[in-house]
Amino acid sequence: MRRRRPPQDDLHNKERWLISYADFITLLFAFFVVMYSVSSVNEGKYKVLSETLTGVFNVPQRSVQPIPVGEQAVRAPDRPSDHVIVPPVTEAPRTPGLDAAGRTEALRSMADQLAMEFDELISQGVVSLESSEHWLELNLPSSMLFSSGDAEPHYDAFPVVERIAMVLRDRDNAVKVEGFTDDQPIRTSRFPSNWELSTARASALARMLMMEGIEPERLAAVGYGQYQPVARNDTEEGRRRNRRVVLLISRDASIRGAMR
Repeated sequence: MRRRRPPQDDLHNKERWLISYADFITLLFAFFVVMYSVSSVNEGKYKVLSETLTGVFNVPQRSVQPIPVGEQAVRAPDRPSDHVIVPPVTEAPRTPGLDAAGRTEALRSMADQLAMEFDELISQGVVSLESSEHWLELNLPSSMLFSSGDAEPHYDAFPVVERIAMVLRDRDNAVKVEGFTDDQPIRTSRFPSNWELSTARASALARMLMMEGIEPERLAAVGYGQYQPVARNDTEEGRRRNRRVVLLISRDASIRGAMR
């Protein structure tokens, strides 16, 4: 008697467990990918977020009195001599006992320290440092601090700023941060033009210096967009040189007087 072959459906049913097993392995792989991405923390974004939240929750209350409307008489403000206490103006720490010559010598000392901190990058032509009797000019490429078309500092920017702040700390020299771009247009909801991008980058660097202990009274930030190039914008190398952030460190302490 001929042996009967089992139906094809029975063989198919015996192998259905492979489909469930493959689905399980795929889900397990996806789970580990998600866990790895959650465990990877961007230190740059974490610092910016932490500082932002601290500033939001520490903002003093603006007003607790409603604004009177209607026919209620508006009381004239008291004279300052009666009840209003004028808060003192906060000033950056001064270096007592230094005349113009002494401050110039202190500026040269800062130039030597910055040259030592960025010696390798200066020798490679990545960073440039120029000095005069009244100014130090530290020129940093934007790519060292920010991603293309963005003003959020990336991870490698924080060690650079820490090295700069180490030289600037415990002094009173005014620091002006300048942002520059190339002539490539940018039109986003955050940066409608290169004006906003260059200003945001200068402000971000000034804020990072403040986070590292530099007094905000010493700092100023300004953006020039693409309108102060140092090279031609018709080559990639020229555009790279124009995308930069410059720190101007003044011999003097007054930030308003240091603006040139």
